[in-house]
Amino acid sequence: MISILRSNGFPLTTKLTRYLCSHHLVDNASTELQEVIQIVSSHIGGLDDLEENLNKVSVSPSPNFVTQVIDSCKNETSPRRLLRFFSWSCKHLGSSLEDKEFNHVLRVLAEKKDYTAIQILLSDLRKENRVMDKQTFSLVAETLVKIGKEDDAIGIFKILDKFSCPRDSFTVTAIISALCSRGHVKRALGVMHHHKELVSGNELSVYRSLLFGWSVQRNVKEARRVIQDMKSAGIAPDLFCYNAMLTCLCERNVARNPSGLVPEALNVMLEMRSYKVQPTSLSYNVLLSCLGRTRRVRESCQILEQMKRTGCDPDTASYYFVVRVLYLTGRFGKGNQMVDEMIERGLRPERRFYYDLIGVLCGVKRVNFALQLFEKMKRTSSVGGYGQVYDLLITKLCKGGEFEKGRELWEEAMSLGVTLSCSKDLLDPSVTEVFKPVKKREEAALVDPRALNLKIRPKMNRAKPKLKPKPKRRSKTKKNI
Repeated sequence: MISILRSNGFPLTTKLTRYLCSHHLVDNASTELQEVIQIVSSHIGGLDDLEENLNKVSVSPSPNFVTQVIDSCKNETSPRRLLRFFSWSCKHLGSSLEDKEFNHVLRVLAEKKDYTAIQILLSDLRKENRVMDKQTFSLVAETLVKIGKEDDAIGIFKILDKFSCPRDSFTVTAIISALCSRGHVKRALGVMHHHKELVSGNELSVYRSLLFGWSVQRNVKEARRVIQDMKSAGIAPDLFCYNAMLTCLCERNVARNPSGLVPEALNVMLEMRSYKVQPTSLSYNVLLSCLGRTRRVRESCQILEQMKRTGCDPDTASYYFVVRVLYLTGRFGKGNQMVDEMIERGLRPERRFYYDLIGVLCGVKRVNFALQLFEKMKRTSSVGGYGQVYDLLITKLCKGGEFEKGRELWEEAMSLGVTLSCSKDLLDPSVTEVFKPVKKREEAALVDPRALNLKIRPKMNRAKPKLKPKPKRRSKTKKNI
């Protein structure tokens, strides 16, 4: 067996030598990879400079190498630099790149929502007769609709054969779902009618997309028609369908008929139960959210109690909507009771729950209640991330003139090792401007309340038409006989 000697005299076998050599090659490859990643992710220079720097690197790219660079740089640089690097790789690799690499880069560009880069790579796909897979088309169509290019999404769907992508049930459902996600339901219905034979067997997904599209448009009449079409076709609407219907109905009533929120939503839930579909906390949260936006305090509390009676356990979002509307309407004691009840039921909300409610209390100038809620947050949860809350409370206290409490919170945050974003200058009364409430003069008492109901109209300086003077009548006098 061939062997070599190390400096300490112990022989190295040929197998071990090959192992060390292979690791040396891996180290070299990793060095080249890092060098290329640094060039691509750099923000210095234009696209021509990027390609010039890549030509100076002595690297032999492979398909796996290209994919690693794209994945490493996609969050660090612009889509155009990624596309230029991929074009440079195509020149050096040629036919060595497979269709999966093209599809991978196209999905990355779709995620970055760069319309021009997507169009360039789609053109390259057609020129080189590459195959676009169905998942890539689904993501590209969804992105194009999101950025307002729904015509382009439909255009690609019409010429899928030029990309060697099959027009089957998956791609038809994908384009319908993409169009409905932004409310283009009529165009989605056109695709559906032209490809009825391809939709068969996947009707439930199509009906779900149509319902979601009509809910985006707040068109209750058409959403109800979709539900009826499903029943006529023998397809039972599921929880997603009814939740989309609830969203459509409640959002429409927020703008047009707030008093009809509860009765009409409960009618939909009654229909759900008749089809053995039980409303969940998500169903009730749709209603609670809209009730909170319209400041319907009494109905919000009633719906929360109804959830408990019907066996639907409220989640943290349910309590959040109710507590928020209680705080906004000045019912702070009732809101605190709801938070205590939520904790007693074993619910542990995330940091966002407390942060939003503390922001509401600070917004309505109830900093003392906000401090109490913050203490409750620290006692009952271990979510951490208190920095934003400390920043908010210290700023609010100091600008309200309560510098001592602000300094206490600052020292508490420092003792806990919390990183703060606010400046320490806030604690200095000579630097921080204090905003004190200014009492407006009560001039309303001097105004006659009846004058408020008068409709004051601006005087129009209209030129009056000149009238001819009326002739004077002669007085009739009795003539002396």
